[in-house]
Amino acid sequence: MNGETKKLKNGAFIYEDHDGVIPYGHDFYIDNFPKLIRELDSLYTATRDIDYLSDKGYVLTIQGKYQQALQIYFKIEQLEPNRYSTASNVGTIYELLGDYQKALFWISKAIRLNPKSHMGSEWLHLKILEAKIGGTKYVNSNFLLNTNFGNLEEPTSTLSKAQRKALINSLYFQLNERLSFIKTEDPIIGILLFELGNLVFLEKNYHDAKQIYYKARDYGYDTLPLRERIDLASNMLLLELRKENHQLFLHNIYHQNVFVITLTLASIVICTLSITLWRLRKKYRTLSKRLVDEKSDVV
Repeated sequence: MNGETKKLKNGAFIYEDHDGVIPYGHDFYIDNFPKLIRELDSLYTATRDIDYLSDKGYVLTIQGKYQQALQIYFKIEQLEPNRYSTASNVGTIYELLGDYQKALFWISKAIRLNPKSHMGSEWLHLKILEAKIGGTKYVNSNFLLNTNFGNLEEPTSTLSKAQRKALINSLYFQLNERLSFIKTEDPIIGILLFELGNLVFLEKNYHDAKQIYYKARDYGYDTLPLRERIDLASNMLLLELRKENHQLFLHNIYHQNVFVITLTLASIVICTLSITLWRLRKKYRTLSKRLVDEKSDVV
């Protein structure tokens, strides 16, 4: 979906996202939607600004009122043809309705209108639609991502660090959008979550990789490599914890040793000063006695 931003034309915030690389989907502020739609209607009537009408279609789509939203977007297309957000949202609605051919047409049009849309991740949206049209033989990493991360216990990749980072961003954006609307098992979402987990694992972020693997399993992706990598991520986290504890132990030992050494040096200095003062005092007394004796002899 494309509501331009999290903030609608009237200033209302429509959703909130979680931080990090784990896709949870948008947290929509759905309690305010009825009031929000009335306000958008009123503002469009008063100003004839199409942004308000487009935002209304966006809110209706989030509510699952797809046919009403389509009517609004087709009206916008007549009033202002070739608007990017119209093509993007119509394509997404058709995808949610299961009409993948129409969805592909509109998403392709949206990309032509704005090639950098959705953080440059819409290439993946097209691949997902093509896989849905083509059938199960296209639901694999090589078709969807043009790469894979092997079937061994640990993921492997020939991609550069920059390429992996770019792919993480594309996967996160597309999955975060999908998880906002699709809550049941889905084979494409499952495999894409698995591959996102692999990429995050390769970045040595074992905690988030493990959580993403769990989400892949929740969406129906359950294979031997997935189970092995969940176990491996758990083991890597345990090793990191042990390493942190060891470093903390060495840190404490270091500071304890510094304290002991400092205390010892202080004790040595104090003892040295005490002995020096004692000797000076003794020397002073001896000298004082000698002067007294010499004075007595003179008298």
